[in-house]
Amino acid sequence: MNKKIDHIGIAVRDIESSIHFHENVLGGKLIDRYISEAIGVESEVAILEVNGDRIELLSPTNNTTSPIARFIRQKGKGVHHIAYQVADLDDALEELKNQGIRTLEGTLRINKHGRRLIYLNPADTEGTIIEYCDYPEQK
Repeated sequence: MNKKIDHIGIAVRDIESSIHFHENVLGGKLIDRYISEAIGVESEVAILEVNGDRIELLSPTNNTTSPIARFIRQKGKGVHHIAYQVADLDDALEELKNQGIRTLEGTLRINKHGRRLIYLNPADTEGTIIEYCDYPEQK
């Protein structure tokens, strides 16, 4: 199945400073900004486009339960995940299952932009957090 990079998620402590850097140093444009209090997200998200590529800045809104807060505590700020767009998430999940690649239970969801997504288990991806996603409304 073909895959292409959809976006890169970056864990940040100071979202204002990070937005400023991406806009003024990298020439990015802020496309959207919102807070997601969904279980397993609990983050403020800023989506920027830099020369046609998408970046998601992720800042925890709950320092106790947010996975972004946990990531920053364990690894520091920086690249959190790489998201790959697939044509059909259901087909991609079946392919992963056949390859013995697990996903993280409870991460399958649809975000506010209609993107359907799930995270692969980092134990099966050499430690990299990988998101698979599709856009059912665009089919």
